[in-house]
Amino acid sequence: MTHTVHPYAHRLGIIRDWKSRWFAVDKKSYRENIKVDELIRRFLTKRLRGTYTSGVEIERSANELRVVLSTGRPGLVIGRSGENAAKLRTELLNLVRRIAPTDRRTLKFDIVEVRQPETDASVVAYMVAEGLEKRMPFRRVLKQTIEKVIAVREVEGVRIAISGRLGGAEMSRKEELKKGRIPLQTFRADIDFAHEQAYLPYGVIGIKVWIYRGNVYQEKKTSVRIQEGAPSRG
Repeated sequence: MTHTVHPYAHRLGIIRDWKSRWFAVDKKSYRENIKVDELIRRFLTKRLRGTYTSGVEIERSANELRVVLSTGRPGLVIGRSGENAAKLRTELLNLVRRIAPTDRRTLKFDIVEVRQPETDASVVAYMVAEGLEKRMPFRRVLKQTIEKVIAVREVEGVRIAISGRLGGAEMSRKEELKKGRIPLQTFRADIDFAHEQAYLPYGVIGIKVWIYRGNVYQEKKTSVRIQEGAPSRG
């Protein structure tokens, strides 16, 4: 039987890196780090809903805890004169201190802009959720979103699936639309995946997005060693 694997986890160590990068010296700090990472991601995802948040990366060193937030609308996150960013940093610091009071690392909060939101699966998934929450017909939302994404030069394929009580029907069902290629079993295929939820009066609609951005080929560095005194071939 075949097994469905998360496209991100399927490519870890090949073309993807871990979203949390740190080292724990004992089991207690390991548990604390895992819990803090989960709470940070849950807090930012809930707090910044509507700002096209793409992802959260966390790095730890001996003296620093660095949180990198990727978003399609950095102006909303930063705020006027950096007020919102400073407030978010303070709330994150209080959250870390509450879970891990012995952790005295300095918190660094960085905001990175997503240059092309249409190539990011998390942003596209929220675009679909936004359209559904505005009571737009789900087929029109799917078609318009796919046309917008496939128009980008870097995108070679896109697939969007939604499931739930579509259109307010009594029985839930699944609808999906696909354009281009989505090679899920190719390790070098740069496939971005995300899932989102649209909250409607008659229930929750689940959204899944796959975006194929071509293959990633790493250049192989070959070193040529020439021995001293060896005769050259002309």
